[in-house]
Amino acid sequence: MNALYPVIAVIAAYLIGSLSFAVIVSRVMGLNDPRTYGSGNPGATNVLRSGSKAAAAVTLLLDALKGLVPVVLVKAFGEPFGLGDSTVALAGLAAFLGHLYPVFFGFKGGKGVATALGVLLGISGWLGLATALTWVIVAVFFRYSSLAALVASVFAPVYYVLCSGIVWDAETPITAAIVVMAILLVWRHRENIQRLIAGKESRLGQKKTESSKPAEGAARKSSKSKHR
Repeated sequence: MNALYPVIAVIAAYLIGSLSFAVIVSRVMGLNDPRTYGSGNPGATNVLRSGSKAAAAVTLLLDALKGLVPVVLVKAFGEPFGLGDSTVALAGLAAFLGHLYPVFFGFKGGKGVATALGVLLGISGWLGLATALTWVIVAVFFRYSSLAALVASVFAPVYYVLCSGIVWDAETPITAAIVVMAILLVWRHRENIQRLIAGKESRLGQKKTESSKPAEGAARKSSKSKHR
């Protein structure tokens, strides 16, 4: 039976991660589905493009919590069930993968920035804060959310390894999980990377012009049909 506990913990973490709060919050607050506008990404940054800062803030908080809660629960209550660092690492990674590939939403999820931050906060509050501060600094200076996420994700495993023995003791399974999350975050931002290189990436506070193109195209077609 003890061998089943890690499996149950990891599956539960994945299911929690599969709750796409960008979609859920938007529905509850009467907003459009975030998968139908802007970048099409079901995440807090795209929800912000709806014009509702409250919805974006709630989405950000809940997406972070679904990464934080599984890790904290395993760390707090896992010892009697034989759940150690390996299960902590797998639970955090499972929650993150749930956000990227949610079983409840056709395996089409977000990019995982907030959920990854929640996992890092669960591993260590200091690690999460250092990573979040990195995001804030890059975002403030360059005004690119995607660039801030990329830099922060790359620095997260660096912080974890370099600060080992000072703030925490790095564990191999957790190091591996953080590295895998960083790689997946970079992969999920591959289109953003291309736009950054081309100088076409939208900045924070700037509406994504691409999102208006379908509407403009529809308007033109409608106008032509009226003149025929």
